[in-house]
Amino acid sequence: MAYRLGVDVGGTFTDLLLFKEDTGAFWRHKTPSTPHDSSEGILNGLNAVCEKAGIIPADIEVFLHGTTVATNAVLEGKGARVGLIVTQGYRQVMQIARSFVPGGLAGWIVWPKPAPMAALEDTVEIKGRMTARGEELRPIDDEDIRAALRKLKAQGVEALTVSLMNAYLNGVHEARVGELAAEIMPDIPVSLSHIVLPEMQEYERTLTTVANAAVRPAVGRYVRSLRNQLRNAGMAGKLSLLRSDGGLMTSEKSEEHPVSLLMSGPAGGVTGAIWVGKNSGIRNILTLDVGGTSTDVALIENLEARRVRTTEVGHLAVRASALDVKTVGAGGGSIAYVPELTGALRVGPQSAGAVPGPVAYGKGGTLPTVTDANVVLGYLPEALLGGTFKLDREGSIKAVQGIADALKIDLYAAARGIIDIVNENMFGALRMISVQQGYDPRDFALMGFGGAGPLHVNAVARLMGSWPAVSPVSPGVLCALGDATTRMRTETARSFSTLASKTTADALLAVLAEMEQQIREELRAEGVAESDIDVVFEVDVRYSGQAFEVPMEVTIDQLGEKGIAALTERFDDEHRRLFTFNMDSEHEIVNLRAVALGQALDLPAARLPEGNGDPSEAKVRDHQLYMDGRMQPAVIYDRAKLKAKDVITGPAIVIEMDSTTLIEADCVATVDGVGNILITLADA
Repeated sequence: MAYRLGVDVGGTFTDLLLFKEDTGAFWRHKTPSTPHDSSEGILNGLNAVCEKAGIIPADIEVFLHGTTVATNAVLEGKGARVGLIVTQGYRQVMQIARSFVPGGLAGWIVWPKPAPMAALEDTVEIKGRMTARGEELRPIDDEDIRAALRKLKAQGVEALTVSLMNAYLNGVHEARVGELAAEIMPDIPVSLSHIVLPEMQEYERTLTTVANAAVRPAVGRYVRSLRNQLRNAGMAGKLSLLRSDGGLMTSEKSEEHPVSLLMSGPAGGVTGAIWVGKNSGIRNILTLDVGGTSTDVALIENLEARRVRTTEVGHLAVRASALDVKTVGAGGGSIAYVPELTGALRVGPQSAGAVPGPVAYGKGGTLPTVTDANVVLGYLPEALLGGTFKLDREGSIKAVQGIADALKIDLYAAARGIIDIVNENMFGALRMISVQQGYDPRDFALMGFGGAGPLHVNAVARLMGSWPAVSPVSPGVLCALGDATTRMRTETARSFSTLASKTTADALLAVLAEMEQQIREELRAEGVAESDIDVVFEVDVRYSGQAFEVPMEVTIDQLGEKGIAALTERFDDEHRRLFTFNMDSEHEIVNLRAVALGQALDLPAARLPEGNGDPSEAKVRDHQLYMDGRMQPAVIYDRAKLKAKDVITGPAIVIEMDSTTLIEADCVATVDGVGNILITLADA
């Protein structure tokens, strides 16, 4: 009996989903997060979900985990003090950076430039130089390196980055610095740029490696602590963490390469949505992952999530593959307020989080939140988590009444105003990953998940024109499902930097073959069988003179049969779709990338018994809620009792252990064969 456990730690709740691989049976659990120590909440949930399934932790063979430890270290400015070693003459590489300033024209006046993650006083130069062809121009000097390392050690750096000019072509000099660092400062983690990011553009390579170094101590402490606590609890299985690009990496590798975890948290929901799409026949999906603190959105086309080569966290943008996820400060815990200066209602990005949480949670919260507004309007019944988590409705009414008084409107109008504003914030984020990327949102279904996603998915689908609005099975723990059903992934890159007219398909194929061998060996070392490894390739192409590239997926067969001309033609098509124009410049092949993937868990969704379309057996009780400017009669249903083909007319509420689905007036919902609730306009 093989069990897999997916765990996703959110700002408010920690979600767990336990799978039995041979039958597909699953057990789910939500437990309050413990921000002071995430592993505490994980252990609480582990024991609870094992008790539900009637097993012990030792029965779990694979533990899969999405984490925000690296993200939070960056956002909260709690990364380690990083020492940086660079080539002589390049000490200011982090300070010079790039000339890009975010925002409009006023950004040049008011934008506060972020402090580099490696300070100038902690940056030292060493002798030696590689040429642009990877040949040694000037040798390094061991005594010079030792002096630099002793200086950084004396200054108290907690992590070390080595980023030398042209090291992406030849990392021998960096490797020697790493060897000497192991002698002089053995307790300090060392990140070498030719290993972290073997690509051209020295600033991006240096920044990414510095970011990796900055979060290594925090991630290392967390992973080792969690691993030890799981072992002490009796779980001897494999611990893997979710990468930003939706794949998995071993916990040991995550300690060395934590920059790949910066978007680990949101990636779980996207991979979970793909699993739902595969089992329900929905291939184009916009995701709406609404948690307690924030909302994450992404686009899935033909069951493939969009990936980007830049991971953005706060003001930090590093060169690391990630799912194209946009995040806004709009969640169930987002705080509503009325600034005295403007007198206009605002919602978020400040959040009540897990502690103290919304007023409705009864944990000491006093500020009105989105959750409180949903309680006041009747969209959230009086209890969550299957009745085990009681809500304080009177407290919510009192909190939202403060907003109503400040705006001089009635209670329900104020509560609905809070919901409308947070829905508009979600709408804006979805436009960024659809309309602004050249996609028509009307060609996509909108899938809402996370604890609060199904509460808002109907209203946001109306704004987007994206139908059906989908509430998947177990939406509150879908991120944990994504963690549990994804597969091992690793990648490597090489800079090529050659005009398409000056190279051949054979030259590309030779390099790709070397890269394939390298990453296959990496996955084999992580315990993946050779027969379970798939390899895909990407080629970054741009017009000569451009400063950015477009990644194009290729296969060995395509490249061998059709040559480079077919690749550049596809690039032209994609460039036109993204930017509406093409250029007459020559094509340049910039980077090559190889991605190795382990075997995906082929887990079918359990099918529901078929009903006759009448959901009355699942009816819990009649209800009243506020919608369209008035109180309306509604019905509350128990999701566990719904059958396939049941049809629910709005307004209605569907409750379950981990989430609540709201079906609005003039909408109708149908339950599909695997339990997803598909909401459409009644007159569509």
